[in-house]
Amino acid sequence: MLRLARWMSERYVAPLATVLGVLSPPRVASEEVEPAQTADDREQRPEVPKGPDGPPVPTTLSGYRGGPELLEAIGAATGAFIVRPAPEDEQAAAVHAVRECLAHGRRAIVVVPEAVPVPATAGALRAAFGDRVCLYLGGDKRRRYRDWLALLDGRYDVVVGTRPAVFSPLRDVGLVYMSRESHAAHRDDRAPYHHVRDVALQRTVLSGGTCVLAALCPTGEASALGIPVVTPAARRWPVVEVVRPGPEGRAPRLVQALRSVRRAFIYAPVPGYGVAKLCRTCSQPAACASCGGLLRAESGQVRCIVCSSAGVCAVCGGTRFAIRRGGAERVEGWATRSASVPVARPSRPRLPKPTGEIVVGGAELVRDLGPAELDLVAVLDADAAAGRPGLAARERALAIWMEAVGWARPAGRAIVQSAHPSDPAVQALVRGNPDRFLAREREQRAAAGFPVGAPVFRVIGGEGLGSAVAEHEPLTSLVTTLGDRTICLLALEAGRVPAFGRAMRDLAVEGVVERVEAEPHL
Repeated sequence: MLRLARWMSERYVAPLATVLGVLSPPRVASEEVEPAQTADDREQRPEVPKGPDGPPVPTTLSGYRGGPELLEAIGAATGAFIVRPAPEDEQAAAVHAVRECLAHGRRAIVVVPEAVPVPATAGALRAAFGDRVCLYLGGDKRRRYRDWLALLDGRYDVVVGTRPAVFSPLRDVGLVYMSRESHAAHRDDRAPYHHVRDVALQRTVLSGGTCVLAALCPTGEASALGIPVVTPAARRWPVVEVVRPGPEGRAPRLVQALRSVRRAFIYAPVPGYGVAKLCRTCSQPAACASCGGLLRAESGQVRCIVCSSAGVCAVCGGTRFAIRRGGAERVEGWATRSASVPVARPSRPRLPKPTGEIVVGGAELVRDLGPAELDLVAVLDADAAAGRPGLAARERALAIWMEAVGWARPAGRAIVQSAHPSDPAVQALVRGNPDRFLAREREQRAAAGFPVGAPVFRVIGGEGLGSAVAEHEPLTSLVTTLGDRTICLLALEAGRVPAFGRAMRDLAVEGVVERVEAEPHL
């Protein structure tokens, strides 16, 4: 783990002490009074249940293109793969990969982006492997430290958790499985600003093991790695219809569909309450400084709907925004008038009730809730993604759409409202395959000066920062000056990062650099 910490310190231009601080939870001395297990106790692992007395042995990945090669690599504890599961296979694919790892006598780490509600993937792993699984999903400091000690003592073979799980002190790790790799919460918005994807890949390189990046729509960064992609052998995607918006944003075909469905989800990209449109400080389009997501005003507070961070402008750090009211409330109103079942806009993520219900919401409701088997999923105003700030805004939008549309498997349908049906993102959603879209996005990112995979940094400091950054010959450098404050957004060649990091540390000592943020959401 020390080698991993040193790599993170160099890669993210962060003090080693800061990196070491995220490797383990804060110590709670009173939790250390119980005697640790002996080495003999730690090595006595229960057998993986088989046959009628245990959960059915999964065969999900065996039927995928590239699946046998993935399973072979897990057995050998080597390599990295992208898995694009069919929507109904997300949980089963994780269980199959973990079971293969355990069958070869090694342990597994599964990283999920969110803890609330408990992800369906975590529930499936707990159901399959019982007490061998540690759910490392939040809790108070005492609980987290207790779980960390149990992992250190070897009491568990599988850990399922959010970002800190990637640093779990498990021995003999043969698999690091990253669920919903495209989710913004996999990137920490606090120093050292690491991304689980990068750390997981590096951990398996340093200590041996297989890294699996699983997502219906992987990020551009994952797709640019050039690693094998594992996909279903046959198309397993709902029928997606593209319709033009009608009066007041309601396509007649969508209104007609709502009259006949029992269970549906309407994805409203403008989620309601108040949506921050412009920063009043710099007049730029409002976007979260942590993840680039939409900012929403509710009860007098502005927060990001994706990562829940406090509302801070991604450009200037301002906290005052112009708010546009409306969104999901209007959708809920006209859907109620059209539907034959109740319509709800829940405050917490959940699926429509089995008795019949239409749920209206935005990205905050699209979670790992398991197979939904909905009659209909509707995506309203897909064109709004094109107007959002950020180079990766459309990529993030497509990832959310695909997760939502996946709820219509196996027999439901999806309707997407767009005035531009040939838009690459919309066509990727229709096909259920993001490959062409991601290739096009890589080209556009390169043309914009921020190639996918190139290290990117946001540096905040004072006078002289711009010229100091220019000495490192960045691929691109955007410098903004606000009063006595300078903000530099730059992309570097990977080989220049070590020298850049040393220079930024020296400038921090001199008081020129205030903060270095690695891999900001573009």
